[in-house]
Amino acid sequence: MSSHREAPEISKDPVADNTDVYAFVSPDRPDTVTLIANFIPFQSPQGGPNFYEFGDDVLYGIHVSNRGDARADVSYLFRFRTRIRNQNTFLYNTGPIGSIGDPNWNRPQLYSVTKVTRGDDEPQVLGAGLLTPPVNIGPRSTPDYARFTPQATHHLSGGRRVFAGQRAEGFFVDLGSIFDLGTLRPFQHLHLIPSAAAVGVNGTQGLNVHTIAIQVPRRELTRDGQTPTDVLSPKSVIGVWATASRHKSRIFDAKKGRTSGHGPFQQVSRLGNPLFNEVIVPMASKDRWNSLPPYTDSEFAKYVTKPELAGLLPVLYPGVFPNLAAYTKPRADLAAILLTGIPSGVVPGFQNFTGPVQADMLRLNLAVPPATTPHPLGLVAGDAAGFPNGRRVFDDVVTVELRAVAGLTIPLVDPSFTPDGAASAIKDGTSNTNAPYLAHFPYLGTPAGGYQTKPGIPAA
Repeated sequence: MSSHREAPEISKDPVADNTDVYAFVSPDRPDTVTLIANFIPFQSPQGGPNFYEFGDDVLYGIHVSNRGDARADVSYLFRFRTRIRNQNTFLYNTGPIGSIGDPNWNRPQLYSVTKVTRGDDEPQVLGAGLLTPPVNIGPRSTPDYARFTPQATHHLSGGRRVFAGQRAEGFFVDLGSIFDLGTLRPFQHLHLIPSAAAVGVNGTQGLNVHTIAIQVPRRELTRDGQTPTDVLSPKSVIGVWATASRHKSRIFDAKKGRTSGHGPFQQVSRLGNPLFNEVIVPMASKDRWNSLPPYTDSEFAKYVTKPELAGLLPVLYPGVFPNLAAYTKPRADLAAILLTGIPSGVVPGFQNFTGPVQADMLRLNLAVPPATTPHPLGLVAGDAAGFPNGRRVFDDVVTVELRAVAGLTIPLVDPSFTPDGAASAIKDGTSNTNAPYLAHFPYLGTPAGGYQTKPGIPAA
């Protein structure tokens, strides 16, 4: 749901579908920042014989803006190339896969990483011929799967690390409840169509995604090339988003039995903040939004300052949100959180303001150190290292954004407003029920195995 199948056209093209973007100062290497972009939503681990993989015909990108204009100053671009070792078998693997270079893996995938810096004439190839791991098939085909993660974590020049491959889905949300006319906890019984209290069900349980993760020195992403130390300095803040692009023209080659791309690349998917296109942009505009750069997002600001969900809550839950129902001012709090970053003076000792250009980006203050005791509700719970200051893999972004939309953050910009009691109680009611997050790069857990997984039940 963060950005899983969030627009009509991209839902038909899962290999290019951004699902989540994460950006945070690395807790195990605090001199670096970790950028993660996930793709290919709702992967069933049993998806053979044609298991999930990155698209050879897709250009994947993670972008960073540091000048305040929501344009890419540093981009990391990823291209994939798939090989078939044995042309005469339908099998993904012809025996147990003991390492990422094992010849028993019949369909290995390699990739390149290229850094593009604004103003530089020549892109910088950081790595080529890098291997992804195979997907997690089962204990016979991919025994001891966790060992593939360090094998597929490649060390690049300049203290960089990169990983691309399948991981356990780290985003958690009760999809069935939320999309059933906004059934929210803990007041389902007060809905227009009431229901009994029930435990939240993680709609991504037992599913996998494909992850692109890169870890780079913090100074590599700042406008002056220095490691930031002052939280209140504008130079400490970056904006982050990810994209997927396809060639403008695709032609079916009957001799090869597949399509091939031609012409320049055209962006078909993008993502910064979780849930932005999902629940803010109207359905008729979602596909167009996916094709646009962030610096054009002022056109969508009206949906942020008057979000549809904020108007629906008092209707779906009569009497639960009276203060929200009576609030008619534009939602300056949401505009700050989602479109500009939070200026100095709103949260004492903190800011992640990128300037007046309205754009959907994750905003990360690189001078904020990792939390010693992280809180999944991030900044609203006093943990400035968490969402909406960047986003960590374990941040409970659904609950944070639901509470913000419900009015909890309005007093930050309008002290005259008193949030409804329900605003601080509303919650999704789920947590990560897939493999545990890792304490180190690439942070997302071991993907569920095809043999081990029962539909809807997590497996190691």
